[in-house]
Amino acid sequence: MQRAIPIMFIAMSLIPAGDSAGKILTGSLGVAPVFVAWSRFAIGTLLVLPFLSSGTWALMRDWRLWLRAGTLAAGITCIQTALQTEALANVFAAFFIGPMFSYLLAALFLRERISLLRSALILLGFCGVLLVVRPGVNATSGGAGLLFAVAAGMFYGVFLTMSRWLSDMASPLALTFTQLAMSALMLLPLGLMNLPAATVEIAGLATASAAFSMLGNLLLLYAYRRAPATRLAPLVYFQLIAAVLLGLLLFNTLPDALTWAGLAVIITAGITSARLR
Repeated sequence: MQRAIPIMFIAMSLIPAGDSAGKILTGSLGVAPVFVAWSRFAIGTLLVLPFLSSGTWALMRDWRLWLRAGTLAAGITCIQTALQTEALANVFAAFFIGPMFSYLLAALFLRERISLLRSALILLGFCGVLLVVRPGVNATSGGAGLLFAVAAGMFYGVFLTMSRWLSDMASPLALTFTQLAMSALMLLPLGLMNLPAATVEIAGLATASAAFSMLGNLLLLYAYRRAPATRLAPLVYFQLIAAVLLGLLLFNTLPDALTWAGLAVIITAGITSARLR
């Protein structure tokens, strides 16, 4: 467990770093969010390709994995759209509705056991998301981009539930390859229709976005091999802290008072819920 903790902190910092590179692409350089999403999957596929076993390609024929990849492709496209206009920490806070939604889906479709206390904590976490998004309050509180972040979280909740459902099909590396390759193929037409100018800056940021995200997720899998998932689950919320720090360093933005309150509620509810398992 002691070795897994620093791995988790690095992994949870790399994933927001990948999204920060995507935010620069969509916000400052005007690159289409769907191209950023497609390039992340395409480059990630190339990074994983050398490490595959021969039996991995047979998984490409399973419709369930295509459906799982479709939810991921939609979720990443939505989050890149949200990052185009919204602060990094706000987007990640709204995105964390995903694990809450996954809890409900797992109870409904996978028949996982639920408890009154955990259900109350999930509801509390949802209230935290509402503090961040503040739908319909005014134009400066929760922009339309945050609705894309919520949509991304919902898609990710479906993705998490399907990942639990299909976790015994193949190794984590093989499943990682299928979600990347399938998502890249699904978004290929839209990616090619929105090709940006071929500059060194755009190529470098697109590669950084894909590499940071891929390395973060691979380190996450590596950490789960060293410690139980229930022990590591609270550390996932370090993404929110990393997002705040990256937002300050790269974009000179900090959450407002209500967003800080929402972040505190989300982290408290998430960590408490994870420690109950």
